[in-house]
Amino acid sequence: MSRIRVLIADDHPVFRYGLRALLMAEATTMEVVGEATSGEEVTTLAAQALPDVILMDVNMPGLNGIEATRRILAATPQVGILMLTMFDDDESVFAAMRAGARGYLLKGAEGDETIRAITGVSKGEAIFSPTIARRLIGYFGKPPKNPQITHPFPELTEREREILTLIAQGYTNPAIAERLVLSPKTVRNHVSTIFSKLQVAGRAEAIIRARDAGLTKET
Repeated sequence: MSRIRVLIADDHPVFRYGLRALLMAEATTMEVVGEATSGEEVTTLAAQALPDVILMDVNMPGLNGIEATRRILAATPQVGILMLTMFDDDESVFAAMRAGARGYLLKGAEGDETIRAITGVSKGEAIFSPTIARRLIGYFGKPPKNPQITHPFPELTEREREILTLIAQGYTNPAIAERLVLSPKTVRNHVSTIFSKLQVAGRAEAIIRARDAGLTKET
């Protein structure tokens, strides 16, 4: 039986080392075919190495893991992408699902759980850590929202619309981070995702789109 070809994408060298060691211990069934430290790098390596599974961090320098997932699957839809991250908030989970990721695992997962998840994703299964699974059950167990309420840019998450509204109001990224009590890196990642979803070239075009849609009121 052929080994599962795994590509690791994470900007933390210690975490990459731990993953590599874990996978090397499973050398009879798994093979590390490359490591990437950014979204741009993993997108390039995915096309070159043709892995079966990519272990993808959500937050990386430059292109974030969500957008990298979207681009990779547009070019090679057969690849299974397993998000491996510290973030378990609803926005990150559902953004990963919308991008096409097959699974979402927290970085605190045990080695055996990680191996099982990689194996499952390689077979086309949808894999979620117990914490994430409980979140999904809780989310889908909520009563539906008022169907009469519509929002501009339905492709954006609630947080992304909030940030886009602040951009339209003239807030800078540091000001948005301070107002929403988020890290500057998280805001940059959100802004990058917003631009990608709206297919705009930059901040000025995003502001025009937002103001045309009426996103100028306080959130």
